[in-house]
Amino acid sequence: MSEIYLEEGISQLVASFIEAGCPSVREQTIEERRQGYLDSVQLAGEKEAVFQIEDKEIEGAKLRIYKPNDQDNLTVEIYFHGGCFVSGGFETHEQQLRRLANLSSAMVIAVQYRLAPEHTFPAVHDDAFQAAQVIYRNCKRWGGNPENIMLAGDSAGGHICLTTTLRLRDKGEFLPKKQILISPMLDATASSKSYIRNGEKYIITRDTLVSGYEMYFNHLPSNHPEASPLFRSDLSGLPETHILTAEFDPLLDEGELLYRNLLKEGVNVQCRRYLGVIHGFFQLSAISQAVRESLLHVATIISSD
Repeated sequence: MSEIYLEEGISQLVASFIEAGCPSVREQTIEERRQGYLDSVQLAGEKEAVFQIEDKEIEGAKLRIYKPNDQDNLTVEIYFHGGCFVSGGFETHEQQLRRLANLSSAMVIAVQYRLAPEHTFPAVHDDAFQAAQVIYRNCKRWGGNPENIMLAGDSAGGHICLTTTLRLRDKGEFLPKKQILISPMLDATASSKSYIRNGEKYIITRDTLVSGYEMYFNHLPSNHPEASPLFRSDLSGLPETHILTAEFDPLLDEGELLYRNLLKEGVNVQCRRYLGVIHGFFQLSAISQAVRESLLHVATIISSD
């Protein structure tokens, strides 16, 4: 077996997880699972001050707006949080989104969507599509530029980002300028080799990911194109796309396969793999240099023409 090289802080987390017997989320209640996610927020570091933070609920969309300065006509970055469709929200992504707003000088708008198992498909997809259009119609009066909107998301949020962009392409009011998919969940069949290599010992396990799919897409077959957008054949016409993957992520292979599929369809796409990190790495900036670099990378994508 080849030697494993993890960043030091992440290696310590993984070692503790293995020492605990690699516990499965299937043994937790949904409340325990959600609280565990909240308890991990300290790994994202301290909260940065931001010029303005405001919560809004408009036309059914629940939003948190991070504005880095008092300027108008700012680039708008719509962000969909991760959590395997069953957990997460404004609180779990507060540190990253404050930092992203400051680094990019863009208006970052987080979307709170309904969670499974209380709300199953298509609740999340509908919430995200509705929120994107609400933001397009209203962001100008908040100081944003409706002609320069981008979408981003991590894990389940990466899935939501892609499926929302596809819906916007087909029947929305606008098409985002770019989309950024961070360790996206793309294949509910969990059939890639990286699920075998990385699916047991790296904290966010196969059980964690697959159980999230099961709770949200409970009435859809796992290979349905809405559950597994990796298998979609209608990927042409998408905007500039950036994919971030992690070396020890069960989702590594599917993120990089999406990159190849988008290339085949003529989409302007780039993919960057971060070494020595695991799934959920984007929320580990307090212990990971690679994560801090990834935040800079995403901010540069947002701010560049």
